[in-house]
Amino acid sequence: MSKADDLAAAARRKAQEIASRTKEADAERLATRDKQREAEAAKTARLKEQRLAKQAADADAAREAKEAVKQAQKQARDAKRKAQA
Repeated sequence: MSKADDLAAAARRKAQEIASRTKEADAERLATRDKQREAEAAKTARLKEQRLAKQAADADAAREAKEAVKQAQKQARDAKRKAQA
């Protein structure tokens, strides 16, 4: 082999090493990005679940408050009718 062939082979090996390191770095970066996306999706799902639970609890509390007001109004009417009778 000539010196030029040796230099070309060394350059090719170096280029292949750089390409393989780049591929590994890209794969690692993509894996990290996927993990971050999964974590963000899990966080979003958890927060959505909490929000929906809070909305349901608030709706129940509002319904109970409305029923309490109706009951109080009914008791007031009944008391008024008894007083008038």
